Amino acid sequence: MAHFNQREIGARYEQAAATFLLERGLQLISQNFSCRAGEIDLIMRDQQTTVFVEVKYRKNRHFGHAAEAVTPTKTKKLIQTAQFWLLKQGLSPYDTDFRFDVIAIHQDGHDIDWFQNAITQG
Repeated sequence: MAHFNQREIGARYEQAAATFLLERGLQLISQNFSCRAGEIDLIMRDQQTTVFVEVKYRKNRHFGHAAEAVTPTKTKKLIQTAQFWLLKQGLSPYDTDFRFDVIAIHQDGHDIDWFQNAITQG
């Protein structure tokens, strides 16, 4: 197997997550949106809901589930980044239907878990 750097590995699994969600009827709006507050891996639309997706990968579960890598600090950054994205689109975080999902990938992409509404505000 070829040796990939962390950025290439991240891009590979973000694409796997995007494909997984596209196959389930979501539409891709943006990938790798970043601002001072942080980065959002995928921004999707699920019918009328904007979905901010954090993608986490671990080669296996020996050291825990990939979703466990979404720490309180990461959560805070995701919320701030999402609010900035909404405002940049001319949308109000108070009047827009949105949620935060986590895609956790293990076993070189053969094991994908989708956690909808994984992050709550407040």
